[in-house]
Amino acid sequence: MTERSTPEHAAAEARLHAVSAAFADLPGVVLPAAGRRHFGTATLRVHGRIAAFTPQDRLVVKLPAARVAALLASGEGLAFPEDRPPMREWVAIVSDDARVWHDRLAESLAYVGG
Repeated sequence: MTERSTPEHAAAEARLHAVSAAFADLPGVVLPAAGRRHFGTATLRVHGRIAAFTPQDRLVVKLPAARVAALLASGEGLAFPEDRPPMREWVAIVSDDARVWHDRLAESLAYVGG
């Protein structure tokens, strides 16, 4: 069983689908259910660019490097990826709370789509 075929990953993907539905009416947004998969998982895109995805059991979002650093420092985020040097604009969100995911998705869509 790969990391992407675990019950935890399935739950994270389902949460991404549910939470991202709130952004369906934003210009340029392609919901995970409507778009292609990337890194073996569903992705949320805006204007063709990836804003968020769930490579394992966590939400990973693209944000400005300073915001990523703040999330890492506060313990709200983890470096992504874990097994290589981290990417400065990508962060794995620790919480699985739908409200937290909504807020981070909103930030990411504004950043990537802006």
